[in-house]
Amino acid sequence: MSGDSEIVMRDVTNAGLVVSDRIGRDVASQIDLEDALEASRYASHPYTAQPREWPPLVEVVDSWELPSVLIERYNASSGEGTALCGVFPEIRRAWASVDNTLFLWRFDKWDGHCPEYSGDEQAICVVGLAKVKSGIFVEAIQYLLILATPVELILVGVCCSASSDGTDPYAEVSLQPLPDYTIPSDGVTMTCISSTDRGHIFLAGRDGHIYELQYSTGSGWQKRCRKLCLTAGLGSVISRWVVPNVFKFGAVDPIVEMVIDNERHILYARTEEMKILMFSLGENGAGPLKKVAEERNLINQRDSYGGRQPAGSRAPRSAKTTIVSISPLSVIESKWLHLVAVLSDGRRMYLSTSSSGGTNSTAGSFGGLNHQKPNCLKVVTTRPAPPLGAGSGLPFGAVSLASRSQSEDLSLKIESAYYSAGTLVLSDSSPPTVSSLLIVNRDSSSQSSSSSLGAGTRSSRPLRELVSSLPIEGRMLFVADVLPLPDTAAAVQSLYLQLEFGYDNSGESCERTSGKLWARGDLSTQHIFPRRRIVIFSTMGMMEVVFNRPVDVLRRLLESNSPRSLLEDFFSRFGSGESAAMCLMLAARIIYTETLVSNVAAERAAEAFEDPRLVGVPQLEGSGAFSNTRAPAGGFSMGQVVQEAEPVFSGAHEGLCLCSSRLLLPLWELPVFITKGGITSSEAFDNVVVVCRLPGETMQILEDKIRSLEKFLRSRRNQRRGLYGCVAGLGDLTGSILIGTGSDMGAGDRSMVRNLFGSYARNVESNEGGSSNKRQRLPYSSAELAAMEVRAMECIRQLLLRCGEAIFLLQLLTQHHVTRLIQNFEANIKQALVQLTFHQLVCSEEGDRLATRLVSALMEHYTGPDGRGTVDDISGRLREGCPSYYKESDYKFYLAVESLDRAAATLDAEERENLAREAFNYLSKVPESADLRTVCKRFEDLRFYEAVVLLPLQKAQALDPAGDAFNEQIDAGIRDLALAQREQCYEIIFSALHSLKGEASKREFGSPIRPIAQSTLDQTSRKKFICQIVQLGVQSSDRIFHLKLYQTLIDLGLEDELLEYGGPDLVPFLQNSGREPTNEVRAVSAVASPTSPLAHARVPALSNQAKYFELLARYYVLKRQHVLAAHVLVRLAERRSTDAGDAPSLEQRRQYLSNAVLQAKSAHDTDGMSGSARGALDNGLLDLLEGKLAVLQFQIKIKDELEAMSSRLESSTSTSESGSGETSPNMSNILREKAKELSMELKSITQLYNDYAVPFEIWEICLEMLYFASYSGDADSSILRETWARLIDQALMRGGIAEACAVLKRVGTHVYPGDGTVLPFDTLCLHLEKAALEQVVSGAESVGDEDIPRALLAACKGAVEPVLNTYDQLLSSGAVLPTPNLRLRLLRSVLALLREWALSVFAQGMGTSVTGASLILGGTLSLGQTAVGNQGVRDKITSAANRYMTEVRRLPLPQNQTEAVYQGFRELEESLLSPFPFERF
Repeated sequence: MSGDSEIVMRDVTNAGLVVSDRIGRDVASQIDLEDALEASRYASHPYTAQPREWPPLVEVVDSWELPSVLIERYNASSGEGTALCGVFPEIRRAWASVDNTLFLWRFDKWDGHCPEYSGDEQAICVVGLAKVKSGIFVEAIQYLLILATPVELILVGVCCSASSDGTDPYAEVSLQPLPDYTIPSDGVTMTCISSTDRGHIFLAGRDGHIYELQYSTGSGWQKRCRKLCLTAGLGSVISRWVVPNVFKFGAVDPIVEMVIDNERHILYARTEEMKILMFSLGENGAGPLKKVAEERNLINQRDSYGGRQPAGSRAPRSAKTTIVSISPLSVIESKWLHLVAVLSDGRRMYLSTSSSGGTNSTAGSFGGLNHQKPNCLKVVTTRPAPPLGAGSGLPFGAVSLASRSQSEDLSLKIESAYYSAGTLVLSDSSPPTVSSLLIVNRDSSSQSSSSSLGAGTRSSRPLRELVSSLPIEGRMLFVADVLPLPDTAAAVQSLYLQLEFGYDNSGESCERTSGKLWARGDLSTQHIFPRRRIVIFSTMGMMEVVFNRPVDVLRRLLESNSPRSLLEDFFSRFGSGESAAMCLMLAARIIYTETLVSNVAAERAAEAFEDPRLVGVPQLEGSGAFSNTRAPAGGFSMGQVVQEAEPVFSGAHEGLCLCSSRLLLPLWELPVFITKGGITSSEAFDNVVVVCRLPGETMQILEDKIRSLEKFLRSRRNQRRGLYGCVAGLGDLTGSILIGTGSDMGAGDRSMVRNLFGSYARNVESNEGGSSNKRQRLPYSSAELAAMEVRAMECIRQLLLRCGEAIFLLQLLTQHHVTRLIQNFEANIKQALVQLTFHQLVCSEEGDRLATRLVSALMEHYTGPDGRGTVDDISGRLREGCPSYYKESDYKFYLAVESLDRAAATLDAEERENLAREAFNYLSKVPESADLRTVCKRFEDLRFYEAVVLLPLQKAQALDPAGDAFNEQIDAGIRDLALAQREQCYEIIFSALHSLKGEASKREFGSPIRPIAQSTLDQTSRKKFICQIVQLGVQSSDRIFHLKLYQTLIDLGLEDELLEYGGPDLVPFLQNSGREPTNEVRAVSAVASPTSPLAHARVPALSNQAKYFELLARYYVLKRQHVLAAHVLVRLAERRSTDAGDAPSLEQRRQYLSNAVLQAKSAHDTDGMSGSARGALDNGLLDLLEGKLAVLQFQIKIKDELEAMSSRLESSTSTSESGSGETSPNMSNILREKAKELSMELKSITQLYNDYAVPFEIWEICLEMLYFASYSGDADSSILRETWARLIDQALMRGGIAEACAVLKRVGTHVYPGDGTVLPFDTLCLHLEKAALEQVVSGAESVGDEDIPRALLAACKGAVEPVLNTYDQLLSSGAVLPTPNLRLRLLRSVLALLREWALSVFAQGMGTSVTGASLILGGTLSLGQTAVGNQGVRDKITSAANRYMTEVRRLPLPQNQTEAVYQGFRELEESLLSPFPFERF
């Protein structure tokens, strides 16, 4: 590692797999006692003794004489009084009674106090102690002392008080008399008393019945204390009241011993006649007592297994064997064996209360209790008695008979016995001289030899026990366990109880808790649990006996100058891995000892841990001494020809794994947090109370041990001791182990996990050729194997460091009331916390995420609005105690948060900005580690938008430093992931834009501070901040962000800001967004060649794409690039669409083209145009655009006319009843469809003329298009004349001469260019005059003489001479005017024409306009020209009038028809010749 505190999470995760595997195998090695007993039936040596050269397994550490006051009182009664004795380990007191006096004294140390209690004059016959029920007595009374005399039963309160320094909770014990809780015994003498953990008190009487002593506060008629007989029927109860007990006769089998199994809620009773009774206490021990079974001949029962007995059980026995004691078995010891009975010959009978199960049960798991109800009592197996001399230190199975004569009985003579949690104490009176104590407990070494095998077969796991012998003076009266102090017991209890049963059982008694831990064996608990002690009460005094654990024996061996052979023998018996684990515990000083481990022992333990002669060396499987000590990690493969040899590490690595896994076992797969109260649904997590599962004191103990172990490993690494020294100079292969990061071993991960940190993956290649993949891999060298092991140990060291930091963090949270810190979490986070295991907290990303959330809550506790300090107050502890959970980046982050809090609280605007900038500077250093959603929201509330923009951009760069989001060459999945990470950062900036715009953001981020109300922002401020965000965003080099920003601005309707502040990539963005993907056209070509957009003008575009082109056009206009704007507008006008709803209207298209024309005209005034743009103007861009606009206007007219025709047709159809109406709807639909076609896209002028105007006889527009297409240059064109004729005919049909004249005026003014050669006046004039004559003759219409001339004058925009020349031409041609009436009609029109001409002359003379003269003189025409007031024009009019008078006279018509015309010409002539022409009119 590059640093002592550096942690590589991948290494920690891999080490976590090893610990999980080791914990699983360690748990599986805890086999059920039943299986071990069955396997031992076929073992030749079930008992053994510890070697003589070793320190003793059992030794007496202290002995005391009985209190003098007790001896004096006993002597005063001359030994004839009633004397009883016992031990109350719950209160650390021994007791004895003499007659009616009870004495109590401290058994673990003599304090000079021996209080006595004297009741009435009756002698005490039995004494018991029970836990008090809650809610009945004052809190000071913790226990009840039950005194039974032949006359009454007495309850006495027991009060325990601690010493002044609090180290001794049992310093003082006082007895409190309870006079209201004394009841008569009804003549029954009690023999024994027992109580449950719940405080239920049971008494056994000499009458063979069991009673319960019930007590309460008393209410009404109910007594405070009463005695109930639980085993007698109704008749027995009645007779007890009628006939006194002294008058009853018959054989009574009194109960002499009564024990309670508090785990299975069973009460066992033993009688004098060796009958065993079994009673059920109901579910949870709260139900009524119910007798289940009774067995009389247990000793004679045959074992349920059958089979042969071991050799040790064949010694001669006395004539009668009795049961000495019975004891319940813990569920930790066995799930199917429930009771053990010790016989007077030393044998043990194991009984079960279940008729099924047992032999095939699975033990050693995390499973819970056996919930099967008891239904019988049967002997399952019998354990032979320890052989004589087994405790003398001789070799296995040896029996010393040196001191025995042949005539003596060779069997044991057990007077009393005590069994608890795998330890058996026997008082043997068979020696002729002095009694001895035989102490039997499980041999740990026999387990250690197979512990690495996992769940092995039954035959390989026999129960082997060590037998030790102690001489004793007098006779053993009572034995009891010395319970650990409450603080130690509570710490261990909180660790292991939930591990065993999966639920919190914190209410268990200390005795029950200790028993379970002792039942687990020394190896798994010796690092945290003290040595086991028992106190023995004999007739001569008391003595305290201590059991040395294997680690204590090893410590004594190391501290003494013992030969090396003893240490080698220890390693041989316990195995190199287990022995190395114990050396590690001593070297790191993590075992629980009464005295500190000396430096000599610690250093020698460290040397033994690293001694390859003791722990071995790493080697390949199948070689050396390790060939049979470990199974392959992988299974057998039938397709595998040659099994690759796997590395097997030394005992040092195995010991480290064992030590680490046992330290972490109580935490590893268990939840870190628990809830108070039940949870019925996932919604209930909203209001649930979450607390740490372990108390802070327990976590402190574990942290100290874990950190001590890690510190030891680190020191050995730094000193390059052991294998560390071997691999320190190996170079590149192993340099990363000691110096590098430890994360460069990617190729070896799979092999490492497969081999339990077995190896790196070597790719051995041959330099001679490429066939190395077909040849078996070369074996690892010793240096490589050492490197593998060192790397594995380093990973475990990192795991220990990480675990220590995790526990430190949990303690810190507990000190700050984790419930309060978590109460505001979301329900899903609370649920995740409750489901979080310690393994996940240490090794998983989810655990790291939740830890970060917890640290955040802790920091808010200090820095929030109601904060209780500063960041530095708590950061120092976090950085020192758990740097992997609270890194330097976290420190910077919370400093920034603190600055933000201060900024939110201040009212000074300048100070607020300075604090916000300070926070921004902190976060700029660690952008990748910050929770920017919340932080940027707070910056937004402070109106510091520089941080809102720059921090997410910095984080986006930190998350994708290689720019994978821009790289099109890499895998799409990697690129998409990088892009998604960047977009999450961008979304924070866009959320601020949404807020400023006043719209709801896609994601609302909460803020813990009170924001400045957005309603106080005026529109100017909003615009200013939006512009600031856009400017800052455009200044960044993130191209992807630019595109996302532009799109967001468009979506929010902020086009003005986009166009004003957009960057150089805005034009390509708008071009690419508006271009259809299948027909992309580079907008760059639009700049190089201005005509290119028109070449692609027919490319379809959707309306959502059109907005991008509109913005592009606006951008060009804003930048005064008018030519490019015109090109874009033309493209918008000519875009096609397949959907009518998506297509622009023709009016919109006309607007686009009109704007394009305006931009083209504006280009003339623009300075600095590029050469290509000016060339476009020179090539007639403006003419082209104006032409397109004219064609579009034709299309609009045709469409409107088609729609009008359809409407007229539909209207006429609805009112017409003729048969032609059947086809009208079809024609109407056709017209509608054609109009729809025109609205979809632009048409060419040819299409409009040939496909729409001509087929539907829209002659007026046809003429306009013909003249627009330059047909006006050919005056004799037949197409023009024919079209005019059709137009006039159409008008005559619609409205007669008036309509025809109106059409002529309207169309003529549009197409007349001013030279008079375009309109076919002769055709038009003759056609109209003929039609007028016909209308007048037929009387269908009244046509004035001036109507047609005035229409012709209007068509040529007031030019009189072209019209007059047309009439002259017609009158001069006799073929054209065959009838006199038609000639007369034309002459009348000529008269009207000359009058109009004369009017212009008069207007000139009057000094007014033509219109004014017309109004004054009664005229209504507007000639559009000013008449030239000279004599030449007058002469022309006079000459013409004179000539036409002659023409009138020539007409072969009656004078009455021509006179009026003649007079009209004459008057006109005279008026022009008169000096006062004004008066004429």
